[in-house]
Amino acid sequence: MTRENTTNKASAIRNKWRHHPLSALVSCLVWLAALLTMGVLIFLVGFIVIKGVGNLSPDLFALEYNSDNVSLMPALINTLVITALSLVIAVPIGIFAAIFLVEYAKKGSKMVSLIRITAETLQGIPSIIYGLFGLLFFSTALKWGYSLLSGSMTLVIMILPLIIRTTEEALIGVPDAYREASFGLGAGKLRTIFKVVLPSAIPGILSGVVLATGRIVGETAALLYTAGSVARVPSSLLGSGRSLAVHMYVLSSEGLYMDQAYATAVILLVFVLVLNGISTLCARKISSATTGKE
Repeated sequence: MTRENTTNKASAIRNKWRHHPLSALVSCLVWLAALLTMGVLIFLVGFIVIKGVGNLSPDLFALEYNSDNVSLMPALINTLVITALSLVIAVPIGIFAAIFLVEYAKKGSKMVSLIRITAETLQGIPSIIYGLFGLLFFSTALKWGYSLLSGSMTLVIMILPLIIRTTEEALIGVPDAYREASFGLGAGKLRTIFKVVLPSAIPGILSGVVLATGRIVGETAALLYTAGSVARVPSSLLGSGRSLAVHMYVLSSEGLYMDQAYATAVILLVFVLVLNGISTLCARKISSATTGKE
């Protein structure tokens, strides 16, 4: 009887607020915000596509850059190298750091709170500050100069807090019942983490990796100070080279190759969409495999 009364009371409260004028106002604001966000996205994508697709040509994909073809291929290759190197270094460190914070660190300890505050603070630092740090430390102190390695290590520091926080939230979202069931079957701590917790948290972890990839691909200020803006593919990681975002910035700042800059923006947009699609597909495959095993 008590449960029935509670259910009826909750239903009455929902009906009351559903017909309240304030509820209608909040619903309108939510829909307005959603439509506005979608409108801005459609406008930006449409503007880039309209301006850039018509300017795509085979010359833009030549292996060597010169003032005649203004090729983006060297910048595209450099972007792939910087993205891969940054993720290879940052993702394992970020995931293991999050595992320590969630699974091993004492709950409510001052060290955990300090690490979380530090990570959140680092996410809000402007990228140009990271670029100046990378210039002073990696390029000057370590004598790496303007190089893909300097740029990649600077980006590792930039995306590491993002990966740690998103992975941490994904691990926290895994129900404790999964861990308890694994322990009940005789599995150890490490086996439970790698066989039960991490597979369940993969979609959330990949979401953080996607966000980190987007920040890497779209970064300009930090790479200008560390990787440089040379329009070629260097022979080693200690050579200088520009990314797609830097390439687009240089073309637009010169004012002579605006059509090619719009075309580069289209390629950059497609590059990000492809990476997001691959990550989403991987997350679904892993989730399906995990669900099937369960």
